[in-house]
Amino acid sequence: MNKTYIKMMEEVELTEPIFIEALPGIGHVGKLVAEHIIHELDAKKFAELYSPSFPPQVFVNEDGTIEPMKNEFYALNGENGQDYIILVGNTQGLSPEGQYEVCGMILDFVEKYGAKRMYTLGGLGTGQPIEKSKVFGAATTVELAEMLKENNVTLRSADGGIIGASGLLLGMGMLRGMNGACLMGETPGYFIDAEASKAVLKVLLDILGMEVDIAKLEERAEETRKMISKAQQMEREMSERMHLAPGEEDLRYIG
Repeated sequence: MNKTYIKMMEEVELTEPIFIEALPGIGHVGKLVAEHIIHELDAKKFAELYSPSFPPQVFVNEDGTIEPMKNEFYALNGENGQDYIILVGNTQGLSPEGQYEVCGMILDFVEKYGAKRMYTLGGLGTGQPIEKSKVFGAATTVELAEMLKENNVTLRSADGGIIGASGLLLGMGMLRGMNGACLMGETPGYFIDAEASKAVLKVLLDILGMEVDIAKLEERAEETRKMISKAQQMEREMSERMHLAPGEEDLRYIG
């Protein structure tokens, strides 16, 4: 693979879908939210994105099969007549150049279906325990910022940016005439935070006028914890290999 590409799995019919992005990030807050919606409302996966800017590794599942690094697009035809494209995945681009390339291709793709508004989901790390997660947000227009405030979202002040796909997609989307907002659940940041995800999910559902049962969110968080634990182990092993002296090959694993 020498370039980023999107693999179509099936064609879908969508009318001006709202785009929701939730790639891995702090506390995996957004990822939990989006995957919960996908499972509860039976969204349909219709495309996958692969890129050489993703980490050079694969996941090994419980049954011994492997899963490549990828982003996945899901289509959802909402009961309220609103369509959605939901983006999840197990990674983001490693480099700034890779992030720009991947985000540009993502926007090209969702624009083809008529997407004009997006919501990006993530976590806002505090680095310390919190009693109750608040939801922070930022938007591309004053009108959307006011809408966030009406939904009990605390607006971010000028004390930092939004790093990664959640911020870059909004910024690049603005240049194309797409508007949207980022919702960030307040989290310590050093564990998979289902409570922060619940807070973000409730706000997102209110904004979108959707109904989703949140009872299984904690169960899904435990599944994600196991996945992240495996990923962290892989990263440690890769780091150890990269620091081996010549002739000191590590024979504990294959590949």
